[in-house]
Amino acid sequence: MSTEGLRERRKRQTRQEISHVATRLFIEHGFENVTIAQVAAAAGVAKMTVTNHFPRKEDLLLDMHEELVAGPAQAVAEREPGESAPAALRRAYFEALARRDALIGFSGAEFVRVISGSPTLQARLREIHEQRERALADALAPELAEFTAKLLAAQATTAYRVLLEEIFRRTLDGADHEEIASAIEPLAEQAFDALQRAFERGA
Repeated sequence: MSTEGLRERRKRQTRQEISHVATRLFIEHGFENVTIAQVAAAAGVAKMTVTNHFPRKEDLLLDMHEELVAGPAQAVAEREPGESAPAALRRAYFEALARRDALIGFSGAEFVRVISGSPTLQARLREIHEQRERALADALAPELAEFTAKLLAAQATTAYRVLLEEIFRRTLDGADHEEIASAIEPLAEQAFDALQRAFERGA
């Protein structure tokens, strides 16, 4: 492996370790009650190291925000020839559902409680949804009128958000991953059926 490759791997490992330490502290004490300095001390790194990897405190917990933002747009951009945008979004979501993917909400009760108890994290999650919507609209733009692309991106993002909130709600109610997935499957079918109909009207 090259020197550059080793350096990048160490950076990723450091970033992951800091995020894990921060998540543990947030679960134990609450997001609002933990400072960046406390995270740095617990992780054994300088405060500047934490902020270099995570310019925003919220992203210590929501450390996969880039994947959250890019996911739907990537599903549309990389879909197979002949596959419609809604079909690609449906496929990607149900693949994530089959994996019980944390990116669609399978994060565990402790993690969900931290988010639910923090107005700051809830605001950041709303911002991530908005960024995801804009990215998806950009991905749809080459094949649709601008307004239609924005409208369908908003509808798709709403579906993702509502499904995420439903997974969170059931998680806090004590359901396990298998119970949640069984309950979410028909709701997701309903959501993506509606999206397909909207796409067919707008295309």
